[in-house]
Amino acid sequence: MASPLNRPFFPLPPAEYRREYFAEVVRAFSIFLEQVQNPGPLRATDLTLTDLQTDDVGLETGALFQQNGFVKVTQTNVPNVRGSSATSGLGIVTVTTS
Repeated sequence: MASPLNRPFFPLPPAEYRREYFAEVVRAFSIFLEQVQNPGPLRATDLTLTDLQTDDVGLETGALFQQNGFVKVTQTNVPNVRGSSATSGLGIVTVTTS
């Protein structure tokens, strides 16, 4: 999918090394890296997520995972740990209704 980024200008190399040319190339790469690392809006008409992890172990905040058929987003203070199940039992309970 094409991105609406303004592509930085990369100058053509001169026949011999020039300090100014190298500075232009470094500046163009700096602009490119800033654009790539800057999150922006996303619009899509179709999205398929395959092989999503089933917990948030090792994922960064904001990453997606699936749990019990639901897609979830990792949050800093909301754990979704691997293998979180428990069973318990305590005596016998008898219920009588009249």
